[in-house]
Amino acid sequence: MTVAAIDFPLQEPSARELMARALEPHILIGMPHLNPHGLSETWLMKELGHRHWLMLALHLGMENADFRTPDGEEAYAAISATALSEARFDDVRANDVLTIRSVLTPVSRTQVSTRHRLSVRGSHIGTVELISAFVHRSVSGDNHSIARIAIRDRFPKGLEENQLASAAAAIRNGHLDTYFGLPTAREKVLRALRYEPDLSQEFNGAGLFYFAEFQALANRAFDRWFPRITSSHTVRRRDVFFSGNIRPGETLMVELMEIDLATRSACCCIRRSDGKPIGSIFTSWA
Repeated sequence: MTVAAIDFPLQEPSARELMARALEPHILIGMPHLNPHGLSETWLMKELGHRHWLMLALHLGMENADFRTPDGEEAYAAISATALSEARFDDVRANDVLTIRSVLTPVSRTQVSTRHRLSVRGSHIGTVELISAFVHRSVSGDNHSIARIAIRDRFPKGLEENQLASAAAAIRNGHLDTYFGLPTAREKVLRALRYEPDLSQEFNGAGLFYFAEFQALANRAFDRWFPRITSSHTVRRRDVFFSGNIRPGETLMVELMEIDLATRSACCCIRRSDGKPIGSIFTSWA
């Protein structure tokens, strides 16, 4: 019996070397990356979130992605908005090579954008933008106390306006009436789904409800509410805006705020148990 073995150098690489390797643009697609409809959006968001943080650490000249406040406390480059466009994830299958070309752009002195162009077999299958802001817990161990902070003064001033960051701020402050052609605020909830997140599955290593689980939660709700749409159509565009987090053991409500069946577009709000909205999700299918 012959056993295949891969011979790697015995010397352990540095964290900085491994960060660079993790940003290698080509990934061989297998079962961990797929679902029955093609490329998994949840896997992709986790992968791009990881790349976003590593790119930010390298941009800041760090040896690893251990972000700290000026007084040495843990800090996190928390994702504040994501935008998926031109998605063709149903074109992806096992043994394809996914190519991810990424660019980092500072948005402000505390925010950074990364844009990721995705291709398979030479064809464009989507673009994803992620925006992060540095945050920390103002009360130790309390995910309700997440607040923005400045980490390092290394971002230039006088930057060009970023549309996704501007939309996130406008939605957060109630200054944007419509998005995706849908109203951003509506008192009447059309449908609702109660959900209890699992600490071991949906929270990240920082103990926060993972940003990639917001869109996954929306998928669960839409699969229940509109099975004909989700079974016969695929997501082509999705923007998610984040405005808070939850404590372990807390219950979430996914609330459908608006849907346009003609354009197959919908928006929903995610609220935590105290009623505070912590996410707005806008989705279009094709």
